Amino acid sequence: MAGSTKTSRKAARYAVPVAVAGVAAATVAMVPAFANAGSPDLPKITAQQLIEKIAASDVQQLSGTARVTTDLGLPKIASGLLGGAGMTGGSAAPEDKLAQLASGSHTFKVAADGPDRQKVTFLDGKDEYSLVHNGADVWGYDSKSDEVFHEKDPYAGQGEKGKGGKDGKSGKEHKTADRMPTTPQQFAEEALKAAGPTTEVSVGESAQVAGRDAYQLVLKPKQAGSTVGSVQIAVDAKNGVPLRFQLLSSQGGKPIVDAGFTKVDFAAPAAGTFDFTPPKGAKITEGGGEHRAGDHAGKDADKGFKGLEMLPGFDGLAGAGGKGGETKVIGEGWSTIARIDSGTGKGLKELENDKNAPKQAKDFLSSLGEKVSGSFGEGRVLSTRLVNALVTDDGKVYVGAVTKDALVKAAEANK
Repeated sequence: MAGSTKTSRKAARYAVPVAVAGVAAATVAMVPAFANAGSPDLPKITAQQLIEKIAASDVQQLSGTARVTTDLGLPKIASGLLGGAGMTGGSAAPEDKLAQLASGSHTFKVAADGPDRQKVTFLDGKDEYSLVHNGADVWGYDSKSDEVFHEKDPYAGQGEKGKGGKDGKSGKEHKTADRMPTTPQQFAEEALKAAGPTTEVSVGESAQVAGRDAYQLVLKPKQAGSTVGSVQIAVDAKNGVPLRFQLLSSQGGKPIVDAGFTKVDFAAPAAGTFDFTPPKGAKITEGGGEHRAGDHAGKDADKGFKGLEMLPGFDGLAGAGGKGGETKVIGEGWSTIARIDSGTGKGLKELENDKNAPKQAKDFLSSLGEKVSGSFGEGRVLSTRLVNALVTDDGKVYVGAVTKDALVKAAEANK
């Protein structure tokens, strides 16, 4: 794809930086607005022209409703653990809410007015969670616990320059404002950045998303062995804004991830939309600006998992080698596998044979793993519809968005 690197970077710079998860994370009972209401008759366009259309989009204001559904194929015990995963900062911390995007369907209202003002309000159940970025402040409020999370945005007012954009400096600390829930636009940016020689890029059938005519950009792996069948990005035919992102499995069935708008309006949100005052009596937790998992990962690990970091629950894989461990990247593109050597020489077999191990841990292991063997010895494959991992009995982990057979072959060739 000619000029893909230059163009995708431009796309990432100009796409609307809206705080919407929907991304972060498929569409079984998806609302009618997500369906293709016929195929609108649009002027013909090439894949390169469509990418350039995304890159040229200068839309900075919008409001609407979005929905994200994630179906990673996790067993119930694993989904429960992810859905209830608590992280530092209290229940109002954005990381706590983002952990829930690894499974299920989530609906929210969104609004954006440039790079320094965004708001997302989750509408799941009777309780609400709101995340507001307004200038120098980032607020999270959980109505169920009546807790507030607050963090200062050190780059407020600096636009892309302060956030590592064209004139930005690398290595700066990324705080919550840079880790807000992922939008269809942000999913699209990551997919375009990951596209390269191993990707077939084309234009699919036109569609209607949230009542707007859209082209569909289709990215398909050229290599065998990937769990990804294709990535489909619906792009507004008028303004070039990505309206929906779908990640489809190579095995067919429901999308693994379907993130998109059900309603959208590109007018400026009302002036008071981004105002927030902590409710009287609410517990307020000040954020410490911790780095996101994987921020300090090695160069090779980052390269190997660039395409996976856009998915909820997998942004920490790049740093999975841990202190003292060793990570080796095998292959490239969609078939990339990371071999992580813990250096302990211990694997899951020890847990299986440990009489003192908690029953819950053993149940979790049994629910996830399938025993395999080869010239590398024995191990267990932990499977989802997207990412699979082979944990060998000598403490090595082979992980990637590839099939079980691809992991076994990698282990045999790189034992």
